Amino acid sequence: MTTSTSPAAMLLRRLRRLSWNSTAVQLFILTVVTFGLLAPLACHRLLHSYFYLRHWHLNQMSQEFLQQNLKEGEAALHYFEELPSANGSVPIVWQATPRPWLVITIITVDRQPGFHYVLQVVSQFHRLLQQCGPQCEGHQLFLCNVERSVSHFDAKLLSKYVPVANRYEGTEDDYGDDPSTNSFEKEKQDYVYCLESSLQTYNPDYVLMVEDDAIPEEQIFPVLEHLLRARFSEPHLQDALYLKLYHPERLQHYINPEPMRILEWIGVGMLLGPVLTWIYMKFACRPGFSWPVMLFFSLYSMGLVELVGRHYFLELRRLSPSLYSVVPASQCCTPAMLFPAPAARRTLTYLSQMYCHKGFGKDMALYSLLRAKGERAYVVEPNLVKHIGLFSSLRYNFHPSLL
Repeated sequence: MTTSTSPAAMLLRRLRRLSWNSTAVQLFILTVVTFGLLAPLACHRLLHSYFYLRHWHLNQMSQEFLQQNLKEGEAALHYFEELPSANGSVPIVWQATPRPWLVITIITVDRQPGFHYVLQVVSQFHRLLQQCGPQCEGHQLFLCNVERSVSHFDAKLLSKYVPVANRYEGTEDDYGDDPSTNSFEKEKQDYVYCLESSLQTYNPDYVLMVEDDAIPEEQIFPVLEHLLRARFSEPHLQDALYLKLYHPERLQHYINPEPMRILEWIGVGMLLGPVLTWIYMKFACRPGFSWPVMLFFSLYSMGLVELVGRHYFLELRRLSPSLYSVVPASQCCTPAMLFPAPAARRTLTYLSQMYCHKGFGKDMALYSLLRAKGERAYVVEPNLVKHIGLFSSLRYNFHPSLL
């Protein structure tokens, strides 16, 4: 007489047969320990990780960031107070060639006294240009002051060392009386003025437009030299409208509406999967090669990289300028934008025909040109500038936060 066995009993028997030496058990334990214990413990303070404990750390880290920023602002102020004046006639590094290869235009407004954002940016560029030496002789610093009032102390101080264009100097501007001109449209008009002034004043090959709260990274000039002289000679990169040097870290995850990142994510799994499989098979004394195990480690590595934060793995590319990647640009943010001169002139024409408003700032206007005008634009990864400004020039922010 035969007896039927229930599904629950069969499952229980199979579970009893599993042992610590079972591949399935080992991989299950590895997954639980990694994602349930080790990764949360190691990454709970990483700002751009899914394991970041926002409620525990965000307020404290934001306050620490602001305090450090104040100290760096004071240090930048002392830096220029002790620097010999050039009386505004030559740049603080040296007199550039009559026609510079690259003009670095820093757009500034007066905001949040004490932080000295623009002084931090210019002092860092000055230091990096000095380190760069003769290789950067064709680089020209240029300050564009778009503050309507005359109280921009930092811009006045920098005028002793850097050539300055003042948009509102000696003009009667009716911006405040025109209700149709909002802060977003004014920001776009300021951008157009600064870009146009850079072209008219120096007629360079390239213009790097930098906002006054974007600190350059240490590698910015070697990377730009490599990208512009080597990489952008490639056919698919030629005639680009602009190259972004910054994209917000919080938007750099793989799970994003950008197809190129999905391909990169799969590539990460295809690269790390076989490596981790070989390591596991060797240490677990498993004979041969297992495709299911490789599939597991491919998914395991993809999940780990995404949850820890793609931003942190991108930092490995800083080992060499040739490792930086150039991918199609997305719409957000303009802390640092590089324009070839012909593309800059096209951009001036495009932007002069557009009107910006809340929900359609200059970054979205620039991005909209790509489809509307059939243009192409790219972003370099990892970022070549750090965004340090927690106080927006467009909106009041009474509770500045890192996120």
